[in-house]
Amino acid sequence: MNLKETRISSEVAYDGGFIRVLKDKVRLPDGSTSTREHISHPGAVAVLALQDNGKLVMERQFRYAPQREFIEVPAGKIDHGEDILLCAQRELLEETGYVASEWTHLATAWPSIGYADERIEYFLARGLVHQGAQLDDGEFLEVFELSLTEAMEWIRQGKINDSKTIVGLFWLEKALKGWGQG
Repeated sequence: MNLKETRISSEVAYDGGFIRVLKDKVRLPDGSTSTREHISHPGAVAVLALQDNGKLVMERQFRYAPQREFIEVPAGKIDHGEDILLCAQRELLEETGYVASEWTHLATAWPSIGYADERIEYFLARGLVHQGAQLDDGEFLEVFELSLTEAMEWIRQGKINDSKTIVGLFWLEKALKGWGQG
């Protein structure tokens, strides 16, 4: 069964410095046409930074759109043409001040498939050494350590409710258990 929708035309409804909102006319699988509005996003990385002591490097920061603070893993936008691993390394250093000697790609996930093309590339970082944070202008956050057990409990309690962080922590838990072998 063919489910593909084919773009006939596209117009930019909004073009910002970070995202674009598009309005496309599409042909549906049955031959009829419809309109699809969607956000074009450059993609992001999320880093599960695991210290030698077994604790994760986490962040607390205010997010403007929902008007509240969130507990998150280090993450950031992929610049145009940027290698995803280099982006993850850059974001970890900028936000937390850590560099890592060991990197493992865990997964790719699309958090908002109904209206955006954003993907998040998840990495596990180990062998951490602190060199000092280099936050972007206008970026304010608190960095702290949290065990994976505590983080999973915080998810259950609703203290961690950022979807990228929840997904990343579940991927990390699976990876550390041997991907379902335990």
